[in-house]
Amino acid sequence: MPIGITGKRIIVAGGARGIAAGAVRVFAREGAHVVSLDRLVDEGRQVAEAATAEGPGKVDFLEVDLTKRADVVAVVDEAVKLLGGIDAVFNIAAIERTAKAHEIGEAGWNEMLSINVGGVVSMCEAIFPHMKAGGGGAIINFSSDAANQPYLNGAHYSASKAAVISYTRTLAHEWGRFNIRANCVMPLAWTPMFDERRARFKTPEELAAYDARIASLIPLGRMGDPESDLAPALVFLASDAARYISAQNLGVNGGSAWGR
Repeated sequence: MPIGITGKRIIVAGGARGIAAGAVRVFAREGAHVVSLDRLVDEGRQVAEAATAEGPGKVDFLEVDLTKRADVVAVVDEAVKLLGGIDAVFNIAAIERTAKAHEIGEAGWNEMLSINVGGVVSMCEAIFPHMKAGGGGAIINFSSDAANQPYLNGAHYSASKAAVISYTRTLAHEWGRFNIRANCVMPLAWTPMFDERRARFKTPEELAAYDARIASLIPLGRMGDPESDLAPALVFLASDAARYISAQNLGVNGGSAWGR
């Protein structure tokens, strides 16, 4: 069974930057038709246009705010219409914030959960009737190693990612009878989000110490690249070769179990 996605119809949430943008580019290179969703319009369009120009696949871009459920339902309906059906959805969009647990507050929790959990739930609920009607599909949600260990200064982030794991596992069991597979990916990659984290260090010495500590926590010794390291696993999960894989949490992270 070849691991290929030529002709697959794929939605990527969060496709304007980071891991999701890398996935959009690789999916297009592999011959898929992709609809990329994001609220970052300029960046999202640029990624989609460049990926389409490179081909051989095609990428369309649609704007959406994942915190607005009615908008999510409408944009998923539009995306499926553009694609002519749906084979896979990748819910990659997320935010990360830092705060001590006793300082997060209601606003901090609401922001984190509305995007990292609410956005995933809205996307899955919106895609369900289309996948059911089409005979099945693959849902790939994004969690984090932070869900499985203490994550200092990020209790709300780690909790949101743990919720995604639990939710995805339940979807796999409830929706499996419709031939819908649901899996989680726990990635570790050098992204704009990681650049923002590194920018908190004020001196070269502090940054060097941080980079050395991170490298020591990853058995393969480095942060992953979204396109060359992560995207191949995503291609596999969207392919027919993964048709009997569901309810799993796949760490694409260099072997790390990384907390801060």
